Formats: sequence, structure tokens, C-alpha cells
Amino acid sequence: MLQENGTTEPAAFLQLSELASESSGGRILFSTDDFFAPAEGMLRDEEPIFIPDKYTDFGKWMDGWETRRKRIAGHDWCIVRLAAPTVIKGIVVDTAHFTGNFAPRMSIQGARIDPRRERQIAVRREGSIGTGCDGSEMEEKIKNFQWEEIVQNTPLKPGYDKTRKHYFGVDTNENVFTHLRVNIYPDGGIARLRVYGVVQPDRDSMADSAELVDLIAMLNGGQCLEFSNAHYGHPRNLIKPQRGANMGDGWETARRNDRPAILTTDERGILKVPGCEWAVFKLGMKGTVRRIVLDTNHFKGNFPDSVRIEAALLREDQDLEGAKWTVMLDNRKLSAHKEHIYEEDDLLANAPCTHIRITIAPDGGISRLRLFGRCEK
Repeated sequence: MLQENGTTEPAAFLQLSELASESSGGRILFSTDDFFAPAEGMLRDEEPIFIPDKYTDFGKWMDGWETRRKRIAGHDWCIVRLAAPTVIKGIVVDTAHFTGNFAPRMSIQGARIDPRRERQIAVRREGSIGTGCDGSEMEEKIKNFQWEEIVQNTPLKPGYDKTRKHYFGVDTNENVFTHLRVNIYPDGGIARLRVYGVVQPDRDSMADSAELVDLIAMLNGGQCLEFSNAHYGHPRNLIKPQRGANMGDGWETARRNDRPAILTTDERGILKVPGCEWAVFKLGMKGTVRRIVLDTNHFKGNFPDSVRIEAALLREDQDLEGAKWTVMLDNRKLSAHKEHIYEEDDLLANAPCTHIRITIAPDGGISRLRLFGRCEK
């Protein structure tokens, strides 16, 4: 399987879930060298930064993963565990600020490794600067895993604004991967690694669970399909694990320009506005929602005035144009920086569904959305 050329043009796969970053649950399991900057730096959520006068005892501080100038045979590489089993659709490699020290070439291999077999490659990971190893012992441990090349050996460009981002559309033939081996040739630095795709959860386990399951969670296979506006933050952030870290770790729209000059409210205190913003999600599997948790964490002066949630049940061969939307949660007034919990008695519809549409009015930001319910096979 071959990826598209490492183009510097943004790709459609960026709308999918991202599975390598820290906030998604990605993790570095092993690295041959962390001398200037540990491999964990590639998974940071924040945009890479450059601090001209910042140095460590080992050299210039860099925001990403940077190995020493290799003076022995071989090349550097690391192992990344994705947040969940995933059909990978695209990868972004960012060399931001690595201008004279970027990795000249790189390739990526993927494998599906059972958690029990992962113990074979479990090592104590310090992830600290100034460390490194030859990797031969780990090479022996991983040689029996079925590694498949998903990004071929490709030249990288320096980390200037116009050349820093490399987009790789990947055709994995629907193969599922849990781990990546990132190879750089022979050494150097990468600022960020992002992996986009569709999570493949253990749906049988979800269906058999005696506990309510978050049907929309990214790690349970939830996906953001469409949205009206994502000026400050993408709605896919709503279904990430953990609470939002800051306003950038949520869905935030621009201010709508069709808002009335003088705002008025109805008898319930909800603003009367002509416009709204929306996002559509596919659930990880068909289920019946029993509890909704909507979190405006960190959104203190820019939370939406109200929210409405609708549900639809679609067959696998149906698209969104055929959806018949039923109101699950009618317009509800929201508050700043707060978890809003709606129990089963608050919900107007409790039939099985596969998709939901969340509408906020008139605009603003939400941190997380949880839909706890029962799965159906």
C-alpha cells in the first residue's frame, strides 16, 4: 500500500478523528534516541514553538523529537501506541522550526498488536533528554509482529512556514492498526506527528456491557461527519477522552453576524436569534441514549446560549440526506464553565439511534459531549 506524495496541501482526512496526540491517548513506547528532545514531544497537543535562547545541558531546546547526530551504524526510530485500534486514512508530519536539523527522510510502519503481546515490548520509558540506545534488543522483540509499510521512505522538507507540514493520504485496505513504527533516516528532528482515521472498537464488548457506554466517544468509534462552523476549534474535540484542557480543546464557532443588534429572550430566558451552528456525529454503534453530559468547561464568556440535540436511525447504506431527525433534547439554556447533565426523564426520545445532530444558538463554544446509553448488536 502506498501513500499519496507527501504533499504540503491540507487533505480531507483532517476531518477524521486524530489518534496519536497526547489528549487523544497516544503514547511513545520506545525510542532509540532522545538526546536533544524526547519522542513524546511529537505528540504534544500545542502548536510547536521556538524559544531562541533556551538551552539544556545537552544542547538547544527544541519542541518535538530530536536525536543526536548519529555516529554509529543504523538509523533512529520510535514506537507509537495509538489511542485505539484504527483504520488509518492519513498522517501529518510537521517539521516546524527544525530548519537545519530536520530528519532528511522518514517512513512509517503499522502493526496490530494485542495488548497481551504488547508486554513483550514493554520497557521502562524515561523519555528524558540526553538518553539513547542502539535499538538492537527491541528490534529482536518486535521482529515477529506483522509490520506493514503505510508511509514509504520519503524526503522531508525543512520546518519553515511554507514547507513544514507534510500530508500523507494512506490507503490501508481497511486494515486496523494499534502501533506505529516511525523511522527517521538517519537522524534529526520532527516537531509533531498526527494520525487520522476511523476507530474500530470492540463492539461486542460494548454491547455486552452491563454499564452505560458513551456511544459518541471517539475511542468507542464516534465520528464527526459534518458541521457548520469551526472557526476556533473543531467539533471532533467534543468526543475526545478526558475533560478539555482549555478553550482550544473544544468546539468553538465564530460570532454570527446575523445576531440582532438588541437581544431579547422568550419566556424561558432563551435568546431569540435567527441563526445557529450545528454538528453531526455518527455513533460508535447503534444504541439508546439514557444520559447526556454537555460540558462548557473553560468557556466562560463565550458559551452558547442554548442547545438542542436530535437523533436519527440510519442503515449502513443510507446517507445523511435520508435522515429523519427526532428531537432528543429540546432547547435548553446553558451556563458558563459547567457540566450540564440531562437524565433519561429530560429526554424526549429514547429510541435506538445511529446519528445525532447538536445545534447551538446563536454561536459559541462547548468543551465535551457525552451520550451514555445501551448498545444494540
